[in-house]
Amino acid sequence: MTQQIPVIGPEYCMNYPVELKIVRKAIALTTGNFKVTDVNDNDLFKVEVKWSIHDRRILRDSAGNPVITLRQKIMTMHARWQIFRGDSTNKKDLIFTAKTSSWLQFKTKLNVFLAYNKKEKVSDFRLEGSYSKGSCKIYVGHGKSKSILAKMRKKETVMNGLTGKDDFRVTVNPNVDYAFVVALIVVLDNIDTYNEVKQEPPN
Repeated sequence: MTQQIPVIGPEYCMNYPVELKIVRKAIALTTGNFKVTDVNDNDLFKVEVKWSIHDRRILRDSAGNPVITLRQKIMTMHARWQIFRGDSTNKKDLIFTAKTSSWLQFKTKLNVFLAYNKKEKVSDFRLEGSYSKGSCKIYVGHGKSKSILAKMRKKETVMNGLTGKDDFRVTVNPNVDYAFVVALIVVLDNIDTYNEVKQEPPN
């Protein structure tokens, strides 16, 4: 990928591959409360959960500044999230929308539409994979495109099992907005978590 893809901002596009570490406590009450670092454990982002009817998440940088706000839309057939700039939820600050390709899915597929793509006939990006199974890929373009922007994989260790944490590694290709990649993984986690709860049998 030679051309920059600055979905959230050009400051998150590096001209070399970026390796990220994502750690999340495997506890329902802190779901989505990610910590994102580089490979040297320098803090990059954290996710703040805002409990409300719209189920908001705020991605903050290492200084605590709000980078984006992720808000789930309610009363829709598809799981649908809107991502806004900073701590805003104003329509004028909308950056992109991510929604599942169908209401019934065995492997999550997210179609991503930039704010100016109002008709949403063809996606600008897509994600395929599963947070719970520990792998996903993010592509540029619609369903037939094979141009990969980033990959996520789960790192299995005995220590992670003992501490109740999920540990992931994400490889972001050169010139791809890594804050955008993190935002999609946060959305993926929340959709997968909701689907798991929905499928659990009653006691």
